[in-house]
Amino acid sequence: MKNNSLNTLFLYLAVGFLIAAIIMFMAESLTAGALLLAGFWLSLAVGIRRFPSFGQLAFTLLIFAAVTLSMGFPSAFTQVGSLQLKSLIVPLLQVIMFGVGTAMSIGDFRGVLKMPKGVGVGLLCQFTIMPLVGFSIAYLFGFPNEIAAGIVLVGSSPSGLASNVMAHIAKANLALSITLTSVATVLAPLATPFLMSQLGGEFVPVDVSAMMMSVVKMVLLPVGLGLVFNHFFHGKFTWLDRLMPKVSMAGIVFIIVIITAAGHDSLLNVGFLLILAMFIHMTCGYFLGYWGARLFKMPENDCRTIAIEVGMQNGGLASGIAASMGKISTLGLAAAVNGPIMNITGSMLATWWSRKMPETQPETFTKMETV
Repeated sequence: MKNNSLNTLFLYLAVGFLIAAIIMFMAESLTAGALLLAGFWLSLAVGIRRFPSFGQLAFTLLIFAAVTLSMGFPSAFTQVGSLQLKSLIVPLLQVIMFGVGTAMSIGDFRGVLKMPKGVGVGLLCQFTIMPLVGFSIAYLFGFPNEIAAGIVLVGSSPSGLASNVMAHIAKANLALSITLTSVATVLAPLATPFLMSQLGGEFVPVDVSAMMMSVVKMVLLPVGLGLVFNHFFHGKFTWLDRLMPKVSMAGIVFIIVIITAAGHDSLLNVGFLLILAMFIHMTCGYFLGYWGARLFKMPENDCRTIAIEVGMQNGGLASGIAASMGKISTLGLAAAVNGPIMNITGSMLATWWSRKMPETQPETFTKMETV
């Protein structure tokens, strides 16, 4: 009861911040408006926990608060002294991917043998639907070449651990979700550069071998180290098990903030259209992923899993690739926009599905990490 009262207080506070922000923006006091709007998102992130169905959106609202500050004060998030903050993106991603590895085990890959049809259909949908839809949207919207290539890059990336969380909420096949995420992540050093060369190459030059090496360094090596760590030390450092999801969440927020600040000017020009484009991209992923699985006569809970795996991309990897190409302020914008939209749409879809029991019960899975 005490928590509910506190959450309600923060909801009222959020309304006050929002009204004050609107007044400041109307008075053209942009600095004060940005601070107040960030206060609105932060207060809403606390207040929304009063409603269990929307509690998982708190992280997304924190991202909105951070993005608001980075748009209002871009110089504060581009450089500190002589340090260019964008140089931290790749190391941060490596830490995040190490965390992904510690949440995996060799057993996750045995799902390929246990569920070959589900894995095959999931990977087929993953690496065809999103790249092709991304290319189509980028072409039809007429974005500048590097921003357009960024949309294709997001579509060519594998799914991330967030999809496992949503599959769990949606009463989908969690074992299949974790296996698909694991296998798609391992395939990323080959699949992502190849798809970018075939589709993204229409917008920007793509050095396949250089991109492949970048993905190996950013994904395969840290994930491999995480797997080794998990195999030998699982359960021996419980504090690390609790810490890594929080570190990953903080890293994701920081990456989005850096990209937003670096791409401040471009976002002012194409921000709304890019948000719309990424929303359409993700929605098509959910829809086509689901019905693609239905086409192969998959069970309902597998269809939900594949829809979520297809629609929810690893924007962090796309950000890292953009940083390694030296184009974080343009090529990386789609990845930054992708994060909040993915969390909102994924949460809404998973919550809606959670109220509709699938015909076939999903396989149980003993391990669940929330990132």
